[in-house]
Formats: sequence, structure tokens, C-alpha cells
Amino acid sequence: MSLHPSLQSYADAWTHSVEAISELVTPLAEGEWNRATPCPGWSVRDIVSHVIGVDCEMLGDPRPIHTLPRDLYHVQTEGQRYQEIQVDVRRHHTAPEMVSELEYTIIRRSRQLRNESREPGTIVRGPRGVEETLEYAMRRRAFDIWVHEQDLRRALGTPGNLDSPGAHVTRDMLLAILPKVVAKDAGAPANSAVVFDVHGPVEFLRTVRVDAEGKGTIDGAPSLGPAATIALDWETYVRLACGRTTPEAARDALKTEGDASLVEAILASFAVTP
Repeated sequence: MSLHPSLQSYADAWTHSVEAISELVTPLAEGEWNRATPCPGWSVRDIVSHVIGVDCEMLGDPRPIHTLPRDLYHVQTEGQRYQEIQVDVRRHHTAPEMVSELEYTIIRRSRQLRNESREPGTIVRGPRGVEETLEYAMRRRAFDIWVHEQDLRRALGTPGNLDSPGAHVTRDMLLAILPKVVAKDAGAPANSAVVFDVHGPVEFLRTVRVDAEGKGTIDGAPSLGPAATIALDWETYVRLACGRTTPEAARDALKTEGDASLVEAILASFAVTP
């Protein structure tokens, strides 16, 4: 047996991004591994450590036994603390050690995916110790690793792959959350609509509609007389949604129309990653 067809796109997206990450970091000098990235509190080494750590958990490896230092200002929640273990345990690893472990993890994980025969609905223990379906775990993994590829690209000044397979998985993941952001988190009024017009390597126009009960839905049809319209480029959309920039810092990349207070409420709620 082989990978279920509905999972193949997620495996392909993971492969594309993890190989890109490997190509980015393999030639780096020791000092370059310490460069800060847009991911709060994490260096290039930290992001690669996270990539290795999560894929080791997907492989079923035991988690490291490690005590975190108390001065990690960016670690505020239990979820962040859980993730930081895999990162902090590698903070003193050398560049050759990092590259070697990354390459070995890619080989192991690629073999696991080639031999994966479980159904998409199979319940698995995903990263962070949460039980979820195999399909969701693989979709979220493809999303996560593409976002971290982009973190590394910005840190290293090597832009690219904004329209890769992982970008399209990311688009779908972020759009699925958008109705909650608009209707619940930002409190858009009942019987209103908000239009998002995104241009660039990944383009889309989506309308979030809020019904009489305050529930949000999303579709690709334009709205006549929306309460607000937010237009921006794809990279800015991702950076805002993943907490890599703030609405204030991204203001020049935003074009908005309609209810200004609603726009501000949406932008204030836009970051959805932990």
C-alpha cells in the first residue's frame, strides 16, 4: 500500500519546503545560524531545531528530557513551553551537527511518508501531544514548515517559494480560520460582509459573510456594499496572520475601505498562530 491520495499534496508540500530549508542552511557559516528571524525569540538555528524536533515527534521518537531556563522571554504559554524543549536542547549544537541531524531526519521522515498506508481519518498523536486525524496532522505540518521556510528566507535575505505547494496549503489553512477571525474575534455586525482582496504570487478574493446569528462563512463571490474591504499582498497577509509583523508595521502595504473600527478590530485579531 502507499500514501492515501488525499494526503499526497501535504506530503509533497512538506518535501518541497524541507528540502528548500536544507538547501538554505547547509552552506551557512557558524555565525549565520545565530541570525534573528521574524519568529519571535528564535534564531535560524532555533527554527531548524524546531523543524527537526517536530518531525522527530511525527516519527514517534521520545521527547528530550530537558529543563528550560527561566529567562526565555518569548515563552509565555504551556504550548510554547512544549515547543521550546526541542529548540533549547539544540541551542549549543554546531552548524555541522545541525545539518547532519536535519539531513538524517529528512531521510527518515521521507521513508515514513513513502510507507504510510493509514487512512486519513486515523487518529494519531501529533506534535504538542494532541490527538488528531492523520490528515489534519499532515496538513498542519505542511503549513508549519512552509511558514518557517519563509522565516528563514527573510532572515537570510533569500526570498522565494511564495507560490510553492506549501503556500497553497497555507492559504487554505488561513482562509478556513478567517470566518472566526471576522465574526467572533473581531465582532463584525450581523448581516454584514467583509471582503479580502489578496494579490501577488498567490491571489484570491474572498468574502466573509456574517449571518443574523453572528456566524461567519466564507466564499469566493464579491459582495455588493461590504462593511469593509481589506486589500494587501500575499506575503503581508501571511506575515500578519502568522504574527510575523504588526498591523502598524504593515500599514503601508494595506489598502482598506469601509468601517474603520471594524477594519482595526479585524487586524487586531488577525494573527492566528500560537
